Amino acid sequence: MQFGIFTVGDVTTDPTTGRTPTEAERIKAMVTIAQHAEEVGLDVFATGEHHNPPFVPSSPTTMLGYVAAKTERIILSTSTTLITTNDPVKIAEDFAMLQHLADGRVDLMMGRGNTGPVYPWFGKDIRDGIALAVENYDLVHRLWREDVVSWEGQFRTPLQGFTATPRPLDGLPPFVWHGSIRSPEIAEQAALYGDGFFANHIFWPTYHFQRLIQLYRQRFEHYGHGRADQAVVGLGGQVYMARTSQDAVREFRPYFDHAPVYGYGPSLEEFSSQTPLTVGSPQEVIEKTLTFRQHFGDYQRQLFLADHAGLPLKTVLEQLDLLGEIVPVLRREMDALRPADVPDGPTHADRLAALRAGTLREGVPADALEAADDADLVGSAAVAR
Repeated sequence: MQFGIFTVGDVTTDPTTGRTPTEAERIKAMVTIAQHAEEVGLDVFATGEHHNPPFVPSSPTTMLGYVAAKTERIILSTSTTLITTNDPVKIAEDFAMLQHLADGRVDLMMGRGNTGPVYPWFGKDIRDGIALAVENYDLVHRLWREDVVSWEGQFRTPLQGFTATPRPLDGLPPFVWHGSIRSPEIAEQAALYGDGFFANHIFWPTYHFQRLIQLYRQRFEHYGHGRADQAVVGLGGQVYMARTSQDAVREFRPYFDHAPVYGYGPSLEEFSSQTPLTVGSPQEVIEKTLTFRQHFGDYQRQLFLADHAGLPLKTVLEQLDLLGEIVPVLRREMDALRPADVPDGPTHADRLAALRAGTLREGVPADALEAADDADLVGSAAVAR
């Protein structure tokens, strides 16, 4: 079981002091947070991709390459790479390069993004969002696995005899998660390729994401990648901890009330009762996080949002210290419950060993492509060949 943090990289005024960090301060703080996440024993640091204020992480691979040079063990990921508005050739090459620089400590999460105006900024139409996600990822998938690619689709110029460079490290592409908060087509896409599915259930109620994950698991098995309970699932979450629940609520309430993403809406108590947000003592965070398995089954990766809403860097680092205390308990409890034939969280080393042993399922099986003929995904531009 892998535990880590993700950042959305917002530049938000601290409501308790009125101070707003500069963009430079926020970017450097994200690097410090990634380093400290490794120091306290977390497994993953992930950054979002945004191209609009008040967010700063517009170039995730630049940031992750810098973080790779300052860390040794932690997995570096995105908590969304915009598969709709980025060029798929650039995605394939950027992340292969990052793989080499980080000695394989890299994976990524493909997503459509949740900011509508970004599409025309990059010459795309939001009405093509699903079709772009399907077509672009098909090309990325092929560029990583075929040395020479000839390809033609709807949304970019054709390729004739093209080779993406560098080639993936050890001949093994980065592990891919497909992230979604609302689209069953993305769950279907993850299942078709046998990739991971990440449900970032930080805003909507549990039952909504239960349906998406159940769909992904069912279709993962349908496409012949393994049993439904062997599908690779990741979850998002949010925590704020203090030694007592009363202190945690008192400290976090002003940040919650003024947060750009959910402030001025439901109360902290209402939001906590309906979503994974946990504001309380470390023991309360342990207890609530352990319920996620009851809702979603055995899963492989848990990422927490911990540095948003104007929280100062000192406070975030203290939150990471507390996460470092509770994660061994969570990992021990969840690993003890997971059946032996349900996979661990993906790492380059484990996947490479499986590849060399002939047990890694790479690519899309022919029977999966045949099974996909009746899937809605195909109707929206699937598996362009």
